[in-house]
Amino acid sequence: MSVDRVEEVRGAGASGVAAEAAAAGAGEAAAAALHYYPVAPGARLNVRSGPGTTYGIVRVLAEGAMVPIFCQTPGSSVTGPYGTTKIWDNIDDGEYVSDAYVRTGSDGYVAARCA
Repeated sequence: MSVDRVEEVRGAGASGVAAEAAAAGAGEAAAAALHYYPVAPGARLNVRSGPGTTYGIVRVLAEGAMVPIFCQTPGSSVTGPYGTTKIWDNIDDGEYVSDAYVRTGSDGYVAARCA
């Protein structure tokens, strides 16, 4: 996993328990670092309001876009450059794209399931 950005956690006069909490927070931040994935080359990808092709299109991603995946959820089946899948990637609040168009390097889930 690559880390795009890690913020250092500092406390005012961190010592003892405060230092341990800051160190734990920094470790959690690194573990939860957001990874961006490329959209299939040449694809202008529809972003939908829910995990399926029956949901409305809220915007279209430009060719060469990179997307974060906050969580993933099952939805309608889509066939794309990276196979056929029912996995949908949540890339922003209320915005989903089919995993069939995102190069994650896996045929399965690469992020937590959406709640």
